Amino acid sequence: MSVAITLKSVPLFAHLAEHELRRVAELTRRRKYPKGSVILFEDDPGDALYVVVAGHVKVVLIGEDGREVILATLADGDFFGEMSLIDDEPRSAHVIAMESSDLLVLRRDDFQRCLDETPRIAIGLLRALTRRLRLADSKIGGLVLLDVTGRVARILLEMADENDGVVIQKKVTHHQIAQMIGSSRETVSRTMRTLAEENLIEMVGKTIKVRNRAAMEAAAGLR
Repeated sequence: MSVAITLKSVPLFAHLAEHELRRVAELTRRRKYPKGSVILFEDDPGDALYVVVAGHVKVVLIGEDGREVILATLADGDFFGEMSLIDDEPRSAHVIAMESSDLLVLRRDDFQRCLDETPRIAIGLLRALTRRLRLADSKIGGLVLLDVTGRVARILLEMADENDGVVIQKKVTHHQIAQMIGSSRETVSRTMRTLAEENLIEMVGKTIKVRNRAAMEAAAGLR
């Protein structure tokens, strides 16, 4: 797949014309990161935008005791690193490859050149930031107002909605879900079993499907 076609699938660049996509593609560099490698460190200078071409990465905060809190997991077509390019502040979190990942890198000067030459990128950037702000508001509300069942239901619905609303394509473990919602792996495992026993979800191997969306939304406080 050409870089321009890859960029077309990224919300930030989705509305660009073909010649504009080719121009952005000329400025990117491709980099591979093995599983477990740190792509960005918190507090590093923000000098580039990253686009996930293939693979799976996590955005995390790491406490002094080594405990991880997962802020987001990103897969094909997702991007990160844009905030530091806008406000010139250091990176706000670590980004770690959850599996071998292939990324496109757009350096700060090249990103600024793209904005100058193609102002429509700024519209895509604003839309993406607005969406992330809404998701952050939802996550904060869930952590404060919902019990563990509600938090698990909400995170599963969010991941399902990234696909077709039913099948969760991201391969996440119970431990990773626990890191996303501020709980323990054991509690998440029990909750997942209960949701499956009540036919709200279906678990076959590593695939998770939402079977009763209305009930899941009710549990997640969305109804």
